[in-house]
Amino acid sequence: MTDFAPVTRALLSVSDKTGLIELGRALAERGVELLSTGGTARSLREAGLAVRDMAEVTGFPEMMDGRVKTLHPMVHGGLLALRNNADHVAAMETHGIGPIDLLVVNLYPFEDTVARGGDYDACVENIDIGGPAMIRAAAKNHAFVNVVVDVEDYPALLAELDAQDGQTRYAFRQRLAQVAYARTAAYDAAVSSWMADAINEPAPRRRAVAGTLAQTLRYGENPHQAAAFYVDGSDRPGVATARQVQGKELSYNNINDTDAAFELVSEFAPGDGPACAIIKHANPCGVARGATLLEAYKSAFDCDRTSAFGGIIALNQPLDGATAEEIAGIFTEVVIAPGANDDAVSIFAKKKNLRLLLTEGLADPATAGRMIKQVAGGYLVQDKDTGRISADDLRVVTKRAPTDREMSDMLFAWKVAKHVKSNAIVYVKDGATVGVGAGQMSRVDSCRIAARKSQDMAEALGLAAPLTQGSVVASDAFFPFADGLLTAAEAGATAVIHPGGSMRDDEVIAAADEAGLAMVLTGMRHFRH
Repeated sequence: MTDFAPVTRALLSVSDKTGLIELGRALAERGVELLSTGGTARSLREAGLAVRDMAEVTGFPEMMDGRVKTLHPMVHGGLLALRNNADHVAAMETHGIGPIDLLVVNLYPFEDTVARGGDYDACVENIDIGGPAMIRAAAKNHAFVNVVVDVEDYPALLAELDAQDGQTRYAFRQRLAQVAYARTAAYDAAVSSWMADAINEPAPRRRAVAGTLAQTLRYGENPHQAAAFYVDGSDRPGVATARQVQGKELSYNNINDTDAAFELVSEFAPGDGPACAIIKHANPCGVARGATLLEAYKSAFDCDRTSAFGGIIALNQPLDGATAEEIAGIFTEVVIAPGANDDAVSIFAKKKNLRLLLTEGLADPATAGRMIKQVAGGYLVQDKDTGRISADDLRVVTKRAPTDREMSDMLFAWKVAKHVKSNAIVYVKDGATVGVGAGQMSRVDSCRIAARKSQDMAEALGLAAPLTQGSVVASDAFFPFADGLLTAAEAGATAVIHPGGSMRDDEVIAAADEAGLAMVLTGMRHFRH
């Protein structure tokens, strides 16, 4: 093997024909013979380029609706032959196999077919066979063969040929081969994941995951950690599909926190009124509804102004000028919303470091998905938490039933608690969080921390009493003892919503009755680690 390999003969067979004519013309101008198949050959020929059909090379016509056209020794021999192996060269000469120095292939649009909701037969028909086989063959023989699977690499290929006088360097071919294997792996992962869902196999023996690089990041959670952001190709509204209007490049922590903020605010349908969620370190420090977006933001901000500094703000309606003006008054890392008017964009333009992300709508909380967490030696896979409840799902277990206002606030608090790290405690009053306790090892500590934050904010706002007075409280899991419940009652909570299911439920219910609290059980837990 030598470092340099000339490119004199290329096989082009692409489903996505973006840039095809320009690439074909550029190769032809460099003296490269063009081989092609089906629609790709037709497109090149219609553009006035000389192209040789693979059917002519193989001596076999395309058949079976194009399913069989490149699975032939004339193709794979040209891709796999070692040019410095005398036996391989002799076999090529004996059987008239010409070398293929460059393979340009992108695959049948299987992922797009699935995303468009194609039925089972349509998805199967769009599983490419010949393409992956050729790609893997060319990538294996990267000592001599170039393989290009992404339109984005066309310019790099032509630049390499120009720089190396019609040849490519080994290191360049290695990089192409790595990309090629990643593409076929991602393709197979998409097919296998789709089929597992299609045949209702929740835990297949082997599960593959894949992604496409969206952004290299300056670092991960900390400066000594390398990091990158990959997307899975889904069209779910959120940080991966949002359009960044302005601001610095998103960091690892920005992306993680923005996802948490947008998923939380998406729990509140725009038709039910404006809502705002403020996130810090993946936990909400303020969530509220309001008559206007500005009112919702102010109420969310007043839950914990200290933590909101440098936070992430998510809105469930398009950002307006008045709300943007208020947000601009403090340091905020990211604002994400389903749109923004010209006034809001103009106001934020003065805050050069503030990232403004706009989406095409809200994420659907009921849409199924998977969550993946890596552990040493493997990874955990679970369904996305799409659990939701309504007032009809609740069971009143205390002597006193909740009032309509308490019931409304408890349902609000329950939606927020789903997005707070366990152990989660959320106090809510009049459609706004007034205290959030997150991520504590003890549930009673979460109760105390949330209440303490409310006391601090009351002092800062000049209030006579903490807003937890007359609030409701949500717990993401049951109260194992009455102490956490009593701590919430001492903070002023009048009603409690939690899953129930503890061995001491009777003890906890009795304590609630003694304290005059209303308590409802959901029968559903929302642990979030």
